[in-house]
Amino acid sequence: MEKKEVMVMNLKPSVDEMEGARRATGISSTAALRGYRANTVVPNPEVSEKASHRSYTAEYKRRILREADGCKAYGQIGALLRREGLYSSNLTAWRRQAERGTLDALSSKKRGPKARKPDTSVRRLAEQEKEIQKLQARLRKAALIIEAQKKIAEIFQIPLDQTEEELL
Repeated sequence: MEKKEVMVMNLKPSVDEMEGARRATGISSTAALRGYRANTVVPNPEVSEKASHRSYTAEYKRRILREADGCKAYGQIGALLRREGLYSSNLTAWRRQAERGTLDALSSKKRGPKARKPDTSVRRLAEQEKEIQKLQARLRKAALIIEAQKKIAEIFQIPLDQTEEELL
């Protein structure tokens, strides 16, 4: 029978590698540079990478406020808040909004710059400027054609009408 060589990989860093600065994982910086990885961290797919700001509809806010007002026994409001994943500051802010008495006060506000309404005069002015540029381009072309006609007439010694020269 043949003897087969079996190579065993040492997954733990040796003591001489651990000397010096150590990382929180217990792997020395030299081992990290060599590509040593004791365990691979896989991100949890259920956790979003970017936190999002929660927004609540006006109807949801009204329903929670009604339920909170209906709580009589000690600890019922706390149980309601835990069940819904809310803070007591949410209730306080929503009650203040409800005192203002408008549906707009209870609806969630969009963050960021307000959308601008297009001004009709700006649009009309842009259209007129575009038309002016088109007409100026046509005028330049017409002037070039007239100059070319004058030179051709001069070369062939054709007299120009008096009315055409008065136009220019």
